Amino acid sequence: MFPYVSPEQQMKDRADFARKGIARGRAVVGVVYDAGVLFVAENPSSSLYKISELYDRLAFAAVGRYNEFESLRRQGIRLADVLGYQYARQDVTGRSMANAYASALGTAFSESSKPFEVELLVAEVLPDSVDLFHILYDGSISVEEGYVAIGGQAEAISTALTEGFEVGAGQGAALRTAHTALASVEDRDLAPDGLEVAGLDRSRGRRKFFRLTTDAVSAALG
Repeated sequence: MFPYVSPEQQMKDRADFARKGIARGRAVVGVVYDAGVLFVAENPSSSLYKISELYDRLAFAAVGRYNEFESLRRQGIRLADVLGYQYARQDVTGRSMANAYASALGTAFSESSKPFEVELLVAEVLPDSVDLFHILYDGSISVEEGYVAIGGQAEAISTALTEGFEVGAGQGAALRTAHTALASVEDRDLAPDGLEVAGLDRSRGRRKFFRLTTDAVSAALG
């Protein structure tokens, strides 16, 4: 005989479990700039990425358990490839991918033995705007405007972003804003070689995704 646990308590326990796992992860910041969106993460690894390309004009960023969000990233890439092949490349949108991730995370949260310990961002660069979707561990989804922080100390980082964010700023200014916000919650400086910086730029060709080298990050930070 298993002890009875109310559905409300069960959901609360699952949410607490997921939030604790996510809070242990180093934060990722997304900042919209004049030509697209820039993601900045503290990541000392040069081979394990938190930020990656999903499709032509779509990017993915995540915090939490690496094996879980890497699995979700791969599934998203396969889904985007299938949709683009069956229909048209322009039919693969940030909204459709965010909805797919939200459905997968929501199902795992309510039905599986353990929820995913991940928090995701899906971005799409459009001709005159950026769609930035924030997906939580329980499948909740929201559209962010201008900037967003996920992972450990996200609230404090968001406060710092509010103070430094400027609409229409260039890529270098967006990078400095994100770096300052991340550094504001650390007791040490964040060196360029410990940062992962990537994003989407609408001025590029068919594939909008780019990744900045350590030298480029150093030059932008001065």
